[in-house]
Amino acid sequence: MGFKLLSLTPISLSPFPLFTPPLLLSSFSKSTPGAVTSLTIRRCVNNEKEDVLLPGMPKEYYDDEWQAKQRERTKELRQRQREEEEEEERKIEEYREVGMRLKGYPQEDVINARKLVSSFIRAEEEIEQKIEEAAEKGILTELVLMVIWNRLDLARRDNEKDAIRSLDLLYRRVETEILKREATPAMRLLNDLLIMYDGFDYEEWLNKCKKRMIDTFPREDPYSILVPPGFESFDIDKLEGPLSPPLEHDDTLLRVDFVREVDELLQEVRLEQSEVENEPGFDPESVANRLKQQEKQQSIRQVEALLDLAIGLQW
Repeated sequence: MGFKLLSLTPISLSPFPLFTPPLLLSSFSKSTPGAVTSLTIRRCVNNEKEDVLLPGMPKEYYDDEWQAKQRERTKELRQRQREEEEEEERKIEEYREVGMRLKGYPQEDVINARKLVSSFIRAEEEIEQKIEEAAEKGILTELVLMVIWNRLDLARRDNEKDAIRSLDLLYRRVETEILKREATPAMRLLNDLLIMYDGFDYEEWLNKCKKRMIDTFPREDPYSILVPPGFESFDIDKLEGPLSPPLEHDDTLLRVDFVREVDELLQEVRLEQSEVENEPGFDPESVANRLKQQEKQQSIRQVEALLDLAIGLQW
């Protein structure tokens, strides 16, 4: 029984030795990117590669499905971040647009208008008196309305409900006072008559309106036509110079002028109302719009009643 010598077959050596000293391995990893990393160590078992988990790393880190979910989540977060940045840029642009609305007015006038609006906000119970005083001084202008509207617009963008409600009421009140000062005597009388209605006794309101019309309109009998207001004690024997009515009666409102202007107003309002359609649905915005339309219809009926009362007015 003898021993057989194993025959050595030539082996093709790889460019690197099978065992590399640590010093050479360290220098090799630095000079050859991707060859050896500190995150993953791979070994060959049955010609297959198997991941060796590093201490402290979760197993899910090497799960392909988990990795895919994380990439998808990262993509969603980046998309949300882009949307937030775009929304922020849009708000900044809107705020810039709001600030540019007052650029066409003199700076001193803008400062005075802002001070006036701030005084209205701080007035609380005395706000009616403040607005009337400002109207008498002639400082209620379009610029004041623009300042209030800018504040209201900013409050709406920031969703400040209390500020929105207060500024909206302030805007309407100031606008009403400006329109009242700029309105004709007929429209001012119409506004006063509508304000007299308390929402309860309709017949009593009509009686009060009739009395107010009788006190406002000059009498339309032959004597009143020949002798206008201010000449009741006129004596032709004592007349000297031209005959002219007193200055305080220059703005006398005739019933025919009141009827004409109110009728023109009703025609315009009816034309606008015919183009408006009631919005279906029960969401808050639709319900609010329907309530506004009902309020307008009620006001139109009141104006129609006042017009009929003025047409058939008898002294």
